[in-house]
Amino acid sequence: MPDAPLELKPDWPEARRRHQAWWNHEVLGRVALQVTAPRDGVPRPAVAEPAYLQRRWTDPEYAVVAAEARMAATYYGGEAFPLYWPNLGPDVFAAYLGCPLEFGERTSWSVPIVDDWRTHPPLRLDPDNSWWRLTLAMTHLAVERSQGRYLVGLTDLHGGVDALAALRDPQRLCLDLYDCPDAVRRAVQQIIPIWVQVYDGPLEIVRRADPDNGTSTWLPAWSPGRCYPISCDFAALVSPAMFREFILPHLVAEAEWLDHVIYHLDGPDAIRHLDALFEVPQVRAIQWVPGAGRGGSMLSWVPLLRRIQAAGRGLHLSVAAGEVLPLVRELAPEGLMLATTCRTETEARALLGAAAHETRRREGTATRT
Repeated sequence: MPDAPLELKPDWPEARRRHQAWWNHEVLGRVALQVTAPRDGVPRPAVAEPAYLQRRWTDPEYAVVAAEARMAATYYGGEAFPLYWPNLGPDVFAAYLGCPLEFGERTSWSVPIVDDWRTHPPLRLDPDNSWWRLTLAMTHLAVERSQGRYLVGLTDLHGGVDALAALRDPQRLCLDLYDCPDAVRRAVQQIIPIWVQVYDGPLEIVRRADPDNGTSTWLPAWSPGRCYPISCDFAALVSPAMFREFILPHLVAEAEWLDHVIYHLDGPDAIRHLDALFEVPQVRAIQWVPGAGRGGSMLSWVPLLRRIQAAGRGLHLSVAAGEVLPLVRELAPEGLMLATTCRTETEARALLGAAAHETRRREGTATRT
């Protein structure tokens, strides 16, 4: 039922309404805020960890049970909600197309298989691909176990030119844009329908169990329709002209097919493509990530964030708890979603109250001005 609470999120109906309001750039009492913390009095259950590293990633039972243990011990305040999504790393889409995957403690990466786009066979999804079958199995198991307790989301799907970079190697792909641009364009066109196929497969499993469950992904924003944080991290390596020529077409195709679209903007070298992204009306929000190793405060990016809001786009920002109230003061609350973590449930509840107070104060000041 669409308005039913979740066992681990009793106020889920209210949170759903705020997620919908966020997409529409509306404010329901306070800025949209996702805040998590250790749940008072609930220790995290111990889960036996597989001895081998790869099994920690690829054993569906362990992956789901470990996620359930984490969720059971977490307080989900505001628009935060309990979510499991099958995580096989950011290159899993390339693995669906034939790349081997190698695993580390915190991430995985693909082993490139394309020697020359001009002679490589057309890209296709083999329904018997082991990584694809594993993703479906993990989704099936989570849906079976989740009933009324938590949501099941979609995995990290780096399609388009990011997938080509994983299949080929990013540095070699940069040269391919000059040496064989027509072959690269053909490969992008082959990937677009595969991305749709890969998106729809797990979503069908989720919606078969509950047609009203909407959609969630690795980025925890909920939508009643099809949503996704589309992206292209490879864009940091190319000029605005090449972005428009090679990357924007597949982003537009994905955005036009979805109901709600966030763009994952990763790092300062991606900022130069914002004007092109603003030309895609389906992109309703930007998730700004300063980039690995950049550090610093999200407050240092306020001019950029205001530029995004001035273009009529929402924002999804992961920030330190101490940055929440200053950002509410600096940015318009409409279309603003802040995600943070507190040390205790008491601190999380207090932050939600303070954010509501600060939102009302800001709106009152704006009205008087």
